[in-house]
Amino acid sequence: MTTFVDRVVLHVAAGDGGHGCVSVMREKFKPLGGPDGGNGGHGGDVRLVVDPNVTSLLEFHHGPHRRAGNGRPGEGSNRTGANGESIVLRVPPGTSVQDTRGNVLADLVAAGMEYVVARGGHGGLGNAALASTRRKAPGFALLGEPGDSLDVVLELKSVADVALVGFPSAGKSSLIAAMSAARPKIADYPFTTLVPNLGVVTAGETVFTVADVPGLIPGASQGKGLGLEFLRHVERCYVLVHVLDCATLDPGRDPISDLDAIEHELAQYGGTEGDLADRPRLVALNKVDVPEARELADLVTPLLRERGCTVVEVSAVAHEGLKSLGFAMAELVRAARAANPVEEAPRVVISPKAVDEVGFTVTREEDEDGVRFRVRGERPQRWVRQTDFSNDEAVGYLADRLARLGVEDRLLELGATAGATVLVGPEDNAVVFDWEPTIAAGSPLTGPRGSDDRLYR
Repeated sequence: MTTFVDRVVLHVAAGDGGHGCVSVMREKFKPLGGPDGGNGGHGGDVRLVVDPNVTSLLEFHHGPHRRAGNGRPGEGSNRTGANGESIVLRVPPGTSVQDTRGNVLADLVAAGMEYVVARGGHGGLGNAALASTRRKAPGFALLGEPGDSLDVVLELKSVADVALVGFPSAGKSSLIAAMSAARPKIADYPFTTLVPNLGVVTAGETVFTVADVPGLIPGASQGKGLGLEFLRHVERCYVLVHVLDCATLDPGRDPISDLDAIEHELAQYGGTEGDLADRPRLVALNKVDVPEARELADLVTPLLRERGCTVVEVSAVAHEGLKSLGFAMAELVRAARAANPVEEAPRVVISPKAVDEVGFTVTREEDEDGVRFRVRGERPQRWVRQTDFSNDEAVGYLADRLARLGVEDRLLELGATAGATVLVGPEDNAVVFDWEPTIAAGSPLTGPRGSDDRLYR
């Protein structure tokens, strides 16, 4: 049974906003009570929160579809609908949030970090909120705005200071068990470790975390073995430690060839956290408690040092050389932490919008079907989504809002005429209508003064 998952595709949907209510007060002795329709409630959000007690994405592997609650519609007597319930999804530290194209949306590495992955829709205004001196008793209300709905990819990259890399059965799990309180599975067959294990090591005054990455083999960066699935856990580590098996009985293998093979796979792997070739290295020649392994270690140590490698001979079984290895790791970790200090929380800067910012764009598009005009902008698109097009009064209210915003003036500047095709929104989800300019936008009057023939069409 699967107990560790480090990559899932999550389908999230925020809650829709509740519709506004159309209501008129009707009480005894109050013949002119006026509109009292309440606003709709806002839809719930979908939030990701880092929880250090969570170690895997297994929960989302079994339940990849998550939806927040919808807002309740408004009611009469100025009663506002209840907001939809937001859902909080707890993820482990080191979770990267990406869209389906691979673009990183958020990097959640510290406990308590939060990211709103899907935002709930706004509730629609009731007719009480829409009343004004010009429109004393609106016969319409605004619809609730739909919430965000999207697919995101969650990838877990272990947050550790040191990564132990090497061939299967090189003794990485035995080392992390001997140097920390971690108790990974240990056996005498390849690929015993199927999930990354984390252990906390103390060397003097330095405390750091060590990750035991499942065994790599030649071709791991192209998908062979388990390497491609777990190489991402090496990306965030400051230090890489090559654990080389000096007692291997496999023909054609020796510490030098193992080191070259693993270095080749690390160089071929293209991560998102920078080139792995720049990370400081250590070489741990393991299993020197075996006499033949000690002889081989003494033979290859000068060759490795000629390459500039820091070499430590260790034995996880006899606990030999572990203290030296721990202090060598700690020295490199201290240097890496000094070179990469933890950034302080960014200061929140509130920048007001410019007074001349219109908040929308109108573009002229021409193709074989003719000329059309596309309106884009947060407010026009939201207003269209909240309009009930089966209500003529609501459609007129939308036209008034667009005219006050300046959309119709911009359409006239671009050469739009009555009956022109106007699209509001992006190409994949636009509202199309034939434009009829208002008097305020410069529509010519074809009848006597004070009349408009459009009222009789």
